[in-house]
Amino acid sequence: MPLFSFAQARTLTEIRASGVLRLATSADYEPFNFMQDGQFAGFEVELGNLLAKQMNLKAVWVKHPFDTLLNDFKTGGYDVVIAAHAITSTRAKIVDFTNPHSCGGNVLLARSGGPLTSKGLEGRRIGAEAGSINLGFLQKLPFQKQIEVYRTSDLAIRSVALGEVDAVLVDRLGAVKALETYSKAGLTIGETLWSTSSGMAVEKGNAGLRSALNVALGKVLKDGSYAATSQKFFKTDIRC
Repeated sequence: MPLFSFAQARTLTEIRASGVLRLATSADYEPFNFMQDGQFAGFEVELGNLLAKQMNLKAVWVKHPFDTLLNDFKTGGYDVVIAAHAITSTRAKIVDFTNPHSCGGNVLLARSGGPLTSKGLEGRRIGAEAGSINLGFLQKLPFQKQIEVYRTSDLAIRSVALGEVDAVLVDRLGAVKALETYSKAGLTIGETLWSTSSGMAVEKGNAGLRSALNVALGKVLKDGSYAATSQKFFKTDIRC
């Protein structure tokens, strides 16, 4: 039997008794969360490690598909999700979010000459990540378009860099990283369609864990460790 096998999400008391905080992420959205040499890496991974340390717990990471992360606390065997989830009223119906741990905006990313405004997407091929708010936004646009859905945000970004789609809708910070990753693709960042705040998620009703995470987050925001981690990955402070 695996060491961690839970019939239900654990309470803060149970987590403290185990000495381990299980954090889940999609590990597919550099620089927020990704795999590097077989290890979890990225801004949110280092932030999660800082929070676990503040709570006197050992951080153990789990990789899980983005589009089911918020639904699988029980079967996935994790306590908290940190995967650049924008805080929305729809998501807040199924999970409880912590205070925001980052703020950004969602932008269009296209090759030179591609569509950089929402109106310019009419009749175009557009990419988005499965389960993302970007996909929902594109689906509601009131005109003809072709939407390509990708398993991860990184794959969606790669598709526009290779010219497989005309544009993708992604987080601004992910788009900035894409300019560096695909420096020869001639990528351009278009308009910001809306601003977002991202938070960690716990199972609905897990108030003790949510409160403890908020306390830990408040401490790292004040002690300089958040700022240093943000500067490392983004060269700016992305707190709200």
